[in-house]
Amino acid sequence: MFGQPPAGIFDLCGTGECMSRVYVSCDSTALACGADEVAAAFVAEGVEVVRTSSRGMLWLEPLVEVEVDGVRHGHGPVAAGDVAALIGDGLMGGQGRKAIGPVMNHPFMAAQTRFIFERAGVTEPLSLEQYEAAGGLAGLRAALADTSGIVAQITESGLRGRGGAGFPTGIKWKTVADCPPGRKYIVANADEGDSGTFADRMVMEGDPFLLIEGMAIAGLAVGADKGFVYLRSEYPHAIATMERAVEIARDAGVLGASVLGSGHAFDMEIRVGAGAYVCGEETALLESLEGKRGVVRAKPPLPAIEGFMERPTVVNNVITLASVPWIMGHGAEAYADVGLGRSRGTIPIQIAGNVAQGGLFEAGFGMSLGEIVEGIAGGTASGRPIKAVQVGGPLGAYLAPHQFDTPFGYEEFDGQGGLIGHAGVVIFDETADLARMARFAMEFCAIESCGKCTPCRLGSTRGKETLDLILAGQDVEANIELLIDLCETMKFGSLCALGGFTPYPVMSALTHFPDDFRREAAPMASE
Repeated sequence: MFGQPPAGIFDLCGTGECMSRVYVSCDSTALACGADEVAAAFVAEGVEVVRTSSRGMLWLEPLVEVEVDGVRHGHGPVAAGDVAALIGDGLMGGQGRKAIGPVMNHPFMAAQTRFIFERAGVTEPLSLEQYEAAGGLAGLRAALADTSGIVAQITESGLRGRGGAGFPTGIKWKTVADCPPGRKYIVANADEGDSGTFADRMVMEGDPFLLIEGMAIAGLAVGADKGFVYLRSEYPHAIATMERAVEIARDAGVLGASVLGSGHAFDMEIRVGAGAYVCGEETALLESLEGKRGVVRAKPPLPAIEGFMERPTVVNNVITLASVPWIMGHGAEAYADVGLGRSRGTIPIQIAGNVAQGGLFEAGFGMSLGEIVEGIAGGTASGRPIKAVQVGGPLGAYLAPHQFDTPFGYEEFDGQGGLIGHAGVVIFDETADLARMARFAMEFCAIESCGKCTPCRLGSTRGKETLDLILAGQDVEANIELLIDLCETMKFGSLCALGGFTPYPVMSALTHFPDDFRREAAPMASE
């Protein structure tokens, strides 16, 4: 099956005499765009097909690559019906109507600094041999050579949690490492539920051994010998790929009783969630992982002290853990040399919405928001001016064009009343109604709330009702005042970030786009 990433190059011609070879992604986005059909069309033309991970230039999917004189040339987007004509046009020589030239020379690729996604589009996802040949396992071997120095390396690198909060990873790991000896756990939070985010999925589908390597290093660092990946059920390809990758890693001795023959034990398994957004919050995730209803826990105690099964637990986002092998392989200083202020290293920015060039763009912190949405992303797909950009998922703030000079960094976004979160960037053009988007935020919170705390459970419901009155033009000023009061209560009174961050999109919309909220009451129906 084309949708299942192969472990090696397949001779799909059946004759052993293929005229050439093309590379086609098996990423979910590529599959949704027809990559399997494109691959089948090449097979029908007698061409060998290799299924790789995705480059992240999602507006060009299905992207077909051909190697010419050792350089990969791209063509896209390619439909199955295009294949025969494109071969005749010179696709096999890197030419033709849909040619974009050498892939790494494309402006979208050339502007990136890729640490996490350095193998994206190059290797086959389930080939451990290709992973290692492309630099994989170097970080794990460096960690095994000096297990006592791992936490210090991660701390010195400046790595912060990429899941939303931006908490220093080294501090979290040191807390778990300093707990008394005994059972400890590593948990990868792969419950990627934010709108406009797909970096976790791309790692798991395209470079699964990277996450495995990062988790193994984390286990060595804190003294944990067991790990879990908590993966959302909406990612069937990621689930299948991760499960197979764990089996391959175990068979190769990367996981198990003696990691790479070191005598240090670390093994892991994949657990699948049931679709609750709140389980992206680390304590609700742990409740679900234990087989309970996903409800937020009160803190303290922190999961680092009492986490899974009341044992010390590191809970990190996929991208956080996927950053670790590069740090260990190249050194903390090399990682810390990239970035801005206290935001060190690279961040995979996921660009979506009404956008000309959507996809994954990895770069060091510090680029301005305007450079990203207007330069890299090319503005809106509609061609209309950008009205707003939401950064950080459904709970992220809406930023207006006058804020586009804001550098992409944790403290810099905080200073603008926003948050980076998981670095999803969703673009809206001038037709967007931000008052209705504010209502969506409240409704989303009301639906997804676990119900444990009153500010989130009731505040979001009252917020949605209040916004309905505003949208109907009823007592607008009084209801805006009430909405602001509700947001204050939710922000400072909620038990977790779901209720605490919902005010960000609401208040930013109200602050930067006040005219969207000033509605006239609908006229009364005539008797």
